[in-house]
Amino acid sequence: MAHKKGGGSSTNGRDSHGQRLGVKRFGGQLVNAGTILVRQRGTKHQAGENVGQGKDDTLFALVTGHVVFEDRGRRGCFISVTPHAAAVN
Repeated sequence: MAHKKGGGSSTNGRDSHGQRLGVKRFGGQLVNAGTILVRQRGTKHQAGENVGQGKDDTLFALVTGHVVFEDRGRRGCFISVTPHAAAVN
């Protein structure tokens, strides 16, 4: 029965990359439709007006406009996008 581990094996050699979660666009910023606003696990932030929610709870803008964060107390923090007036030529 061998009393030494096989050469080359590393017991602590596992590590994963960070998931880059968090708020990506902040209040007042102008965003295009489809821009990711928040990457999250669970619903720490909820989707408000003109904001969609992906299957991994990512929030994204549905229209071009300005980001608005709204704290609704016990109901949580909602993120909305107010539509930006299109430039008339």
